[in-house]
This record gives sequence, C-alpha cells and structure tokens, in this order.
Amino acid sequence: MEILHTDKAPAAIGPYSQAVAVGGLVFTSGQLGLIPDTGALAHSMAAQTVQALENVISVLKADGLTLDNVVKTTCYLKNMEDFSLFNEIYAQYFKDHKPARSCFAVARLPKDALVEIEVIAAK
Repeated sequence: MEILHTDKAPAAIGPYSQAVAVGGLVFTSGQLGLIPDTGALAHSMAAQTVQALENVISVLKADGLTLDNVVKTTCYLKNMEDFSLFNEIYAQYFKDHKPARSCFAVARLPKDALVEIEVIAAK
C-alpha cells in the first residue's frame, strides 16, 4: 500500500490521505471544490464542480494517472436540483471515457461544499 500526496490539490482536512494506491488501483478521498492555494471553496456550484474535478486530476497525476484511468466515480451533491449542471460539467471531463458512476444527494458536505467527487482508478 502506498499513500499518495500532492501539493497541487488541497491537503486532507481530517485524518485521512488524499489517495491510496494498492493492488493496481488508486482510491482517492472525496475532493471538494477547494482552491489548493487558498483553501477556500470556489463560489458557485459550477466552479466547485470544476475545481473538484481539477483536484481529482491533480491527485491522480501524483501517481502518473489521468482521468482515462478512472473506472468508478462517486459524486455527492448538496442539491439534486444541480444534477443537470453537474452532468454538463462532468461530461466535459469524461468525454469518450465514461467510467461507472454513482451520484447521491446528501444533507451536508464538509465545509458546506456543494459537491464532492471521489474516484477509483486502475493503473
């Protein structure tokens, strides 16, 4: 097992790692729309979605992977009313490569974020 870390994505805000690599797979922790340089949340649902996906990309890159390596995503939305907007942005990142996905509405996310995304990637 290897613990992955990059300064290009926000540091963990609790007792966990940004990602763990084991058995040819990489499991990322949920990424919020936190701006790595400031630690502040991006201001809108769209901006948080973009930033969360960029944070996922940065964590994967720490192990030489890209979104093309992703086999499963789990996405959490504060409000399912944002589902269409979320899908529009998500589709810009996962064009021809469409991993399996689960998407849930949740009552609350850390830091009152509007979206959180975690992925499983294969090496």
